[in-house]
Amino acid sequence: MEVSIQVLFVCLGNICRSPIAEGTFQALVVSKKLDHIIQCDSAGTASYHTGALPDKRMRQVANQNGITLTHHARQFQSTDPQKFQYILAMDESNYKDIRRIMRSAQAPEEIEEQLFLYRKFDPQRGEELSVPDPYYGGISGFEEVFAITERCAKAFLDFLVEKHDLTYQ
Repeated sequence: MEVSIQVLFVCLGNICRSPIAEGTFQALVVSKKLDHIIQCDSAGTASYHTGALPDKRMRQVANQNGITLTHHARQFQSTDPQKFQYILAMDESNYKDIRRIMRSAQAPEEIEEQLFLYRKFDPQRGEELSVPDPYYGGISGFEEVFAITERCAKAFLDFLVEKHDLTYQ
């Protein structure tokens, strides 16, 4: 089967949260032998870091957990909703920015049904729906974001498997 499910993870600058969300999800997809069906990418709603590698602290935490982040930051584009079936925002602000971009591009209303807050898939979230931005803090914030995105990856993959009637190993 060819790749048929495209997933995009989005945060503000595309150097902390969305690259690790992409990395943890991609590693899980590969481990479940679904990478021929599911592919992912990440982007930021702002252009602050376009072309940059993920934050070195995020890369350090990823490396400590067996994941190498090589993505170069890019800005979310108005054409992304046509390319990706699922767009996962890291927080409410990114979610609103994505909706605004989609509306300004005159995207059909049903396209907004593909937009989720990623933490919706975190079984340990409580009332919190945002993946916290670790950029201005210490390494423990990056470790927390890794743990959150790893939990979300498992639940989101389960969601996709059920919704698209996939099987994995």
